[in-house]
Amino acid sequence: MPVAASIFPVADMVRQVGGDLVEVISVIPPGASPHTYEPKPSVLKKISSIKIFFMIGAGLEHWNEKFVNSTDGRLKKIVLSDGVDLIHGKDHHHGEKAGKPHSEETFANPHIWLDVEIAKSMVKKIVAAFVSIDNAHAPYYEDRGNQYMSELDSLDLTIYKEAGKFKIKQYVAFHPAWDYFARRYGLESVGVIESVPGKSPTPLDIKNIIGNIKKHGVKAVFAEPQFNPKVAEVIAKEAGVKVLMLDPMGGPGIKGRENYIDLMKYNLAVLREAML
Repeated sequence: MPVAASIFPVADMVRQVGGDLVEVISVIPPGASPHTYEPKPSVLKKISSIKIFFMIGAGLEHWNEKFVNSTDGRLKKIVLSDGVDLIHGKDHHHGEKAGKPHSEETFANPHIWLDVEIAKSMVKKIVAAFVSIDNAHAPYYEDRGNQYMSELDSLDLTIYKEAGKFKIKQYVAFHPAWDYFARRYGLESVGVIESVPGKSPTPLDIKNIIGNIKKHGVKAVFAEPQFNPKVAEVIAKEAGVKVLMLDPMGGPGIKGRENYIDLMKYNLAVLREAML
């Protein structure tokens, strides 16, 4: 069954549940930012036959209507943030278009998959979607879903225990990707370089971030591979700390980050380096 997922972490979860019964297309390519992505006509053509589209929602896939319309309404759209306790921020305008009114949803932080407890709720929705469209194979999807959920339980516990040992709980990140992770695992953001993707910090913002780094004894500034690290490097140099790379997305061919669980373990190792 051909299906699509907007971002790589979701595509991996879909593969874990669907196994040999599904062919998964990941819409946003590795290394691209979902905040600035626009699907090309070749991608729209490729997905014309898909049955289900798994998306985060919460304003992340600002292009999703174009995507869904290209399939003439045959597509079943699964919004994985439905029912999640979303974090809202006045600056988090994902997919905002100049001059257009936007809904409350536009102001939600969409990075829900970085909380493993929420990831488990996403997997439940994926299982339910497959069962509803291919009921003949329901036991297969349910068994694979249960097996994967137990792996996620183990991952969640590992992160929870490790984060509990961190001596430094505060961090500075490139953009607000880690808010759900922080809420789940007891960390605190004390600075965000780009509160809105593509909006550079003001000199006052930079001064405040450097002040917070020194105040809380933060040892590193977290950049992300989907964004230019130049501003992070400037701030880190001024504050006398290093730049480390957290990755919210991962992707095929990226060593050590080729599935969701390995991606989260990679990020945990990076955090450990800065916060122990």
